[in-house]
This record gives sequence, C-alpha cells and structure tokens, in this order.
Amino acid sequence: MEYLALLILVLVAIPIQALPLTKRIAQVISDSTVQWEKACDAAGGSTQCNPIAVSAFSTLLAAAGPCDQQNAADTMIDFAKTLNNNADMIKFAQIFAQQPRNSPTSQSVPYCQSAPRNAELNGLFQCQFQGDNPTTFVGGTPVGQSGTIPFGKNAPVSPAGSCPANPSGPIPDGSQLVDITQNPGVGGSSAVANGSVGPSSSIGQPVAVASPTPASNASNGSFLLSNGQAAQQLNAQFASLNASSPCTDGKNACVQGSFAQCVSGAFVLESCGATLTCAALPLVNSPGTSITCTTLSEAEARIAATGATGGLTGPG
Repeated sequence: MEYLALLILVLVAIPIQALPLTKRIAQVISDSTVQWEKACDAAGGSTQCNPIAVSAFSTLLAAAGPCDQQNAADTMIDFAKTLNNNADMIKFAQIFAQQPRNSPTSQSVPYCQSAPRNAELNGLFQCQFQGDNPTTFVGGTPVGQSGTIPFGKNAPVSPAGSCPANPSGPIPDGSQLVDITQNPGVGGSSAVANGSVGPSSSIGQPVAVASPTPASNASNGSFLLSNGQAAQQLNAQFASLNASSPCTDGKNACVQGSFAQCVSGAFVLESCGATLTCAALPLVNSPGTSITCTTLSEAEARIAATGATGGLTGPG
C-alpha cells in the first residue's frame, strides 16, 4: 500500500512538472493611447484622433506583429507633424512605442527588427512586464537569437526588460508606462521622469471620442447614416458573442464588454476597465466604423448623431 501511494504521487508529479509556462500577461490596452488622444484633440486633430488611437492600442495584443506597434507610433507622429509638430503628441507617441505588449506565455515579447519612419523613434523599443521571463522570448527563443535584441543594438538589453523611458528594468504587470513616466528617454524631452501623471492619469478614464458631425453636413451626410446603422448591426452581433464563440484570426470584436481579438480561432479578451465598455462606433469623416472602449452614453450619442434610431443595437 505504501509503495502504491508513492507510485501515484510520482505519476501525478511528472505531468505537473512537465507543463509549460502558459500564464498570459495582459493590460487594459485602451489606456495606452488616452494621453496621446487627449493631446491630439487639444491640437485640433478632431475626428482623426480616435481611429488612430484605436488602431494603435490594438497592436499591443499578443497576435500583433513585432513591428506593428512601431508602425502605429510612426502613424501617431506622422499626424502630429501635420498639427504643427505638436510636442505632446510626439512625446506620447514615443512613450507608446515603449509600452510593453501582451505576452501569451509570460515570456518576453520580440523586438522589431526594422528602422522606424520617423527619427523621433530611433533607438526606442518596448519595455517588458516584470512577469515576463527575461531569458526566453515568445516561441521559446533564447536571448541572443533573432528578435531578442532591439534593432540597431548588438547586445541583449541590460537590465533585461528595460527601455529608454524606464532604464531601471521592466515595469509592473498590466501597468502603463505613461503612468510611470512622461519622459520618453530621448534627448530634448522636458517632461518629468518617474513621476505620477496626477489628475490627468488615464486609468479609469474613457477613451476620448471626437464630437460627432451633424448628419446635415453636406460633405459627409451621404455616409453618416449608413455608418450609424453599420455600427448598430455590429453591436447587435457582438451581443451574441462570448469567449467561446468561433472567430476568424485577426478580427476584432466586442465580447461581453471587453475589446477582443481572434487569435488561433479563439477570442482573446482585453478588459476596458471598470467604467467603460467596448462598442462599435460610426466614423464621422469617412465611411466605416471603429471598435473601441468608451462609455455607453457616448456610444449611443455618437450613433444617434448620424440619424440612426434604436440606440446601440438598432430597432431590430
């Protein structure tokens, strides 16, 4: 009996020890671009700010390519340069470029291996979260192999997990770099490093959306109503989804109030935070819709401004 009990313990222990480390490390991705979007709105970016911000924070999802985040930061800076080289927009884009990306396996996330379009991003790369394995990257790649050293460098990052904006090391799991520092770590920055953002902190704040343009505007009235109805149809479809619903890889959706992306045939959910919900919204300056974290009242107002009736999901 004693031998049998010992054998059972050994058999139970073996598969437990053999299990790979699969803990997912994530964040409220919509928080990462709130400060940039506020600066964009203040600079007069109007209806173009929110779609750029939504597209950018989507690149922090685990399914994104290693250079998607840098490309998004380039787009943020491209737009800043059309608004008199707005310094705040450029600063927050630089910080966004260094925000850790989600890790599906609690391993470090690979670095982009190409140069950015804008010189303001030269030498910048993302920090890692503290829970990420500093010696192994997603896919089981050991440090020193392709993708584990930032573009332009010839040695691993030291300290491991650090970035120019936070040179002391990785940042706490799920936190936002912009809430830790407003100094992007490049020359010429006048922001205060390693200080709290204070009252303007993005945590718990809605993702800003531009004020809707009246449907009577001749330049966009032809597509406003259809945009509103399309958003309603999407929201009605989203209402029937759950985390187990089948999906197409790379597609974004709202699932039970969370922002979601389909990865390997299954939805990966990203919380919008305690006070926000995910919703499809109509674009106001071109045909189409966007998916973002916002308040229910803001989403309903945005849809109603297009002339569509029936609230968030339409009369049907």
